[in-house]
Amino acid sequence: MTTVGGFTAMSRVLGFLRDVLIARYFGTGIAAEAFFAAFRLPNMFRRIFGEGAFNAAFVPLFGRQLEERGHEEAESFANQTISLMGLVLGIGTLIALPLMRWIMALLIFGFLKPPGMEFSWEWFWEMVRYPHGTEKFELAVSFGRITFSYLLCMAMAAHLSGVLNTLKIFAMPAFAPVLLNIVLLIGLAVVVPMVGASGYVLAWCVCIAGVVQFFALLITCRMKGMRIRYVRPRKSPIMKRLLILMVPGIISAGVQQVNLFIGTQIASLQEGAVAFIYYADRINQLPLGMIGIAFGVVLLPDITRKLRSKQPEAAKESLLRGIDYAALITLPAAVAMVTIPLPIISVLFERGPFDQESARQTANALRAFALGLPAYVLVRVLQPGYFARENTRAPMRMAVTTVIVNIVFSIALFPFLRHVGIALATSIAGWVNVALLALGLHADRFLSIPKAHGARLFKILAASALMGAAVWGIHQLIAPWFAGGTPVRIGALALLIASGIGIYTAMVVALRATTLAELRAAFRSS
Repeated sequence: MTTVGGFTAMSRVLGFLRDVLIARYFGTGIAAEAFFAAFRLPNMFRRIFGEGAFNAAFVPLFGRQLEERGHEEAESFANQTISLMGLVLGIGTLIALPLMRWIMALLIFGFLKPPGMEFSWEWFWEMVRYPHGTEKFELAVSFGRITFSYLLCMAMAAHLSGVLNTLKIFAMPAFAPVLLNIVLLIGLAVVVPMVGASGYVLAWCVCIAGVVQFFALLITCRMKGMRIRYVRPRKSPIMKRLLILMVPGIISAGVQQVNLFIGTQIASLQEGAVAFIYYADRINQLPLGMIGIAFGVVLLPDITRKLRSKQPEAAKESLLRGIDYAALITLPAAVAMVTIPLPIISVLFERGPFDQESARQTANALRAFALGLPAYVLVRVLQPGYFARENTRAPMRMAVTTVIVNIVFSIALFPFLRHVGIALATSIAGWVNVALLALGLHADRFLSIPKAHGARLFKILAASALMGAAVWGIHQLIAPWFAGGTPVRIGALALLIASGIGIYTAMVVALRATTLAELRAAFRSS
């Protein structure tokens, strides 16, 4: 887990630097909003057909083939699946490109209406027939056509990552997202200063990065003895089983993406809201990426292997350990982002076209997102408890409920809280998802929180609250520093973060929520 977490942390840090440069050159203007909306489209489909549904069904079946039938049969299964995926998504991409104008209108209809224009049904039906209008919408359509090819490369990259993770090779799959950020950083640091703040640079960098990631993983698979190649897809019992398992996963992942779809559609009605939500979510994703994704990647093969080896108690213990470590890391991060969101956003992004108002609006969204941060990570920890047992239907039903909750709260809160209501609805839905997953595992007798674990979680929460109060007090004392120059502001934020880490570490040790020896042992064994 250290390897996965380390490379994922590297990806998130480089992604943060990428976003700092995007904010520096584009701020929350029309090019930024158009790019964020366009980039969200392939990411939505990737999570539906690639990382989520596919890996949840593929990894347990591939692991079984490898253990029971050997390397050759497992390799044949991997080739069949990537060929089928490439064929389906290739055809889908060719269909989507000429329809991109209508697809983007479904995602960001609010971009079509010029600011200040009164709504009319005549205008609405004209847009339904042929969406056109604002510069922001036209840019989003152009960027969407360029970035959509990223879907095909990344879905197949997710498949190759599943193969490598099952083989207990975690480094390259974890490093692949770093390549995306490296390509984007090169574009922002080298190309943008030469040609100006053009969103086309970002869009083409995404396309190029997808190709680079795919070939990096393909080469790694071949080096490790898995000769992945295109073959003619054919019917077989295991392919039929894969599709049966994938259908609930696709529905589940698709339903979850409805959250993003509805949120983006609502946000497009408010000027700058798509950008506010993007920047806030990127900061919120830092701890999620460093630990949540690492847990999801490592726990699924680990729990699957233990169940296949007839070690159900060991599998349950892995799940409990994941919950403990997730809480240990995410609770203090969430408390810090709720307590001091404005200093974080201001120091990281406030420069160039990203002004004080943009910082304030983004900070408000970050506070709302942070309330759900532990939930987002716990979902990643709990889902392998279902997927490892080839149960994709239960998470699907829970996802449907979660989406309904998200939509209802987004619509209800937006008139009062604007974009902050969308972020808050996401957090509420995240906690509902955690509750449903935990209750389902408990009913299956796969999850039971012993008193010792419950007491540890309470102590972690108490330590986080004490840390939050201390950081808030320190911020009040050094608040004038945040009005100084960039070096002073960076120093002030560094002091707040270092103080928070030190205080939290002291608190969890003092409250005996964990020990330094336990932490060192955990990282050595992971």
